[in-house]
Amino acid sequence: MDVELLKRIISDEESEIRQKFENENIVEREYQPEIERYLTRPNAIILSGVRRSGKSTSAVLITRGEKSARINFDHPSLEGMKSSDLIKLNEAISELKGNVKFVILDEVQNIEGWELFVSRLRETNIVIVTGSNSELMSEELASRLTGRYVSFTTFPFSFREYLKYLNFSPNVYEASDRARTRLHFDSYVRTGGFPEAISFGERFLAQIYSDILTKDIERRFGIRNRATFREFSRYILSNVSKEISFNKLKNVFDLKSVHTVSNYLSFLEKAFLVFVINKYSDKLKEQVRGRKKVYSIDTGMAIALGFRPTEDRGRLLENIVALQLIRRKHYFDTRLEIYYWKDYAGNEVDFVLKEGASITQLIQVSYNIDDTDTKKREVDSLLTCSDNLKCENLLVLTNDYEDTENFEGKSIRFIPIWKWSLGD
Repeated sequence: MDVELLKRIISDEESEIRQKFENENIVEREYQPEIERYLTRPNAIILSGVRRSGKSTSAVLITRGEKSARINFDHPSLEGMKSSDLIKLNEAISELKGNVKFVILDEVQNIEGWELFVSRLRETNIVIVTGSNSELMSEELASRLTGRYVSFTTFPFSFREYLKYLNFSPNVYEASDRARTRLHFDSYVRTGGFPEAISFGERFLAQIYSDILTKDIERRFGIRNRATFREFSRYILSNVSKEISFNKLKNVFDLKSVHTVSNYLSFLEKAFLVFVINKYSDKLKEQVRGRKKVYSIDTGMAIALGFRPTEDRGRLLENIVALQLIRRKHYFDTRLEIYYWKDYAGNEVDFVLKEGASITQLIQVSYNIDDTDTKKREVDSLLTCSDNLKCENLLVLTNDYEDTENFEGKSIRFIPIWKWSLGD
């Protein structure tokens, strides 16, 4: 690997990121203050997450004002780079930039043996590593760095971050701001939180999706039957917020076993395309064996791949809530566990939140709460679950209805999803 080539790549990408910061509205992410607590050696900072969610931009934002160097190992000229070539990266940085405080390594998991390089590099620099594969950013790194790193997962914009990107800071107590916020929320649900999709339109979502399948799944895991896997992936992402049955999926796609279904789903999870939550049970074995519910990393991507928002907006809103809860877990509250609940009579509650041994909250998502039958069904299920799990912190997230009502001696809060998303 030529040192001069590495210097040109570093210089070109520095120019590109400079233009990005000059021409775009760069949003500080919600987790950034938490990351900045760990910017001391010998820690390495690991930013994992779905492609194009803003990991690299966050890394550069964190290091602004300090001397730093960044290289993206997804660059076409670096294809085939070996771990033995990484020593030349040190030479290139030193010759081009002198001594630097931060080194940002984007998508370095493309190079086998990268963990040893990071381990050595962090002795003299603060290293920020970004990557789009959760397996690489956990199991392999843990075995090499023996716990001396801090890992964060980056998601597409939350609704709060989306509004910051639009330079809109609402006062939810003013009627005009409430109306504008609801309109922005509708756009957010349709477009999703990928920065490029917000700026340039949904056509970028198809490209992001294709890159994830090709670079983060098919190459990484050696998928043989790519056509079937792609049909499987599209089906999952266009059927979000539904229970899934491994046996049914096996039959639908004529797969050899449920083990193949499990593998396919795990590949989508490891590339951060989907998140899976288990049905709540006191017994771990039943949680593992029970049906799952699957949520897309982004509602805009789910729509781009075939989800029809006009037919079932409630499921789309449930996906929004799931993502916000998962962000809460990854950004602020690692002890949080998220489940759904369903009994043998068919009563169902969308989200059961648990911390330690305690069930802390039950959440129902209901778009059409104005319908009397719908409201009764949602409330009855919530009350049944409350009795079963001994939890009285009950919440129904709605399209726009807000109140607190009492049912059978229990208080239930009703909050619009857009407002909950701002204050959660």
